[in-house]
Amino acid sequence: MSSSDIFIGETIGTAILILLGGGVCAAVTLKASKARNAGWLAITFGWGFAVLTAVYTSAPLSGAHLNPAVTLALALKKNGISWSDVPIYWGGQLLGAMIGAALVWIAYYGQFLAHLTDKEIVGGPGAQATKTKAVEAQEAAAGPVLGIFSTGPEIRVAWQNVATEVIGTIVLVLAILTQGLNDGGNGLGTLGALITALVVVSIGLSLGGPTGYAVNPFRDLGPRIVHALLPLPNKGGSDWGYAWVPVVGPLIGAAIAAGIYNVAFA
Repeated sequence: MSSSDIFIGETIGTAILILLGGGVCAAVTLKASKARNAGWLAITFGWGFAVLTAVYTSAPLSGAHLNPAVTLALALKKNGISWSDVPIYWGGQLLGAMIGAALVWIAYYGQFLAHLTDKEIVGGPGAQATKTKAVEAQEAAAGPVLGIFSTGPEIRVAWQNVATEVIGTIVLVLAILTQGLNDGGNGLGTLGALITALVVVSIGLSLGGPTGYAVNPFRDLGPRIVHALLPLPNKGGSDWGYAWVPVVGPLIGAAIAAGIYNVAFA
């Protein structure tokens, strides 16, 4: 694979991943969406299908890492990818994640406006009267649509939030490494793409409750940057105080998974 193939493949694949994954979050969250309140099952399966589509599309070009944690693990893996390719993968992934998030905003433009101008959602006279000061302080860091773009914890305990992301990423990366992702530069076959998608659904159903299961640093960071930049009315904060957790946790998990693979499987 050439450097241009890697960069283009990762950009396209990650853009599709975030467009469809962020899209299902928007569909479930936003006012005037036909899928509003469809629930966690819709989100987990939506992300799984997003992975399937993105991997299948980009695998012929780049091997479909679509996740800097996966790229890190493949660099640490015995006889893995060259370290010189890592920045190329990461650059494409971050750009693609930002493009995908911007496309979600375009696709749901009217719904974003309706949602963020609804006083029952963004607040008005008396709208927040029933909330305690503790709840208000906790919510102040994250705006009402931030969850469409990035993840956040249900209970903010840093070590637990990091641990959750580490554990989920270990499961994901081990499942990928043991099926030979990008083996010999050939990328994933159709079955491998399906397996990866189902693993993502499983992680979401089993381990997604505490933090929203980023398990992918740029899946979280790229859209969070876009949320901070978009001209959304009443969008609130981007919760940068939490942003390090879905970056650091998956990278630690990927390194541990690569170590387990090298010891047990290589």
